[in-house]
Amino acid sequence: MITLPLQFGLLSFISLFTIIDPIGALPVYVSMTAKLSHHESRRVALRATLTAWIALMIFALTGRFLFEFFGISVHSLRVVGGIIFFIMGYEMLEARLTRTKSDTQSVSEYIEDIAITPIGIPLIAGPGAMATVIVLMNEAAGSLEKQAALLLALTAVLLIAFLFLIGARRVMHILGPSGNKILLRVMGLIVMTIAVEFFFNGLRPILQSIR
Repeated sequence: MITLPLQFGLLSFISLFTIIDPIGALPVYVSMTAKLSHHESRRVALRATLTAWIALMIFALTGRFLFEFFGISVHSLRVVGGIIFFIMGYEMLEARLTRTKSDTQSVSEYIEDIAITPIGIPLIAGPGAMATVIVLMNEAAGSLEKQAALLLALTAVLLIAFLFLIGARRVMHILGPSGNKILLRVMGLIVMTIAVEFFFNGLRPILQSIR
């Protein structure tokens, strides 16, 4: 017989995997690490997933209290995330990204910069993922076993996301420069579409509350 904590853990894993969508992070990761070496791109993947893990852990443990203290709503995060994604998608559509390494910026600084944002936050640990861990943690209130199952599920999902990221470089090498530009433009359209959904999914409840 499957215990309740295990059932809750499976539910948490499926929910978080669907919301985080590790595959959806690949186009941005590939485009932003195109000029980095294999070792450097792996460092970006590791830092990004660690950043996302820390952020989601914080939101899982203290998110509800932080939102209440600062008066922040999940809908506002969705609106901001949608704007960021739209700008990124537009730049991808033109086969360029503003966040490129400058001559005065070291590789280490560039890696840390893009790993934290936009790849770690809000690409992997986005508003939807933050809201999901808060809701799941509330459902697990009063049960240490369920809370542990949720945190293990979150760790497993982000481990899978890391594996997806480090495997994305192989696809980039197979496609070549021209293929990468085509993929970047196509993915730019997809990212812009996601951005519009993010924006209006956050804006709609805000406008309804104003009414």
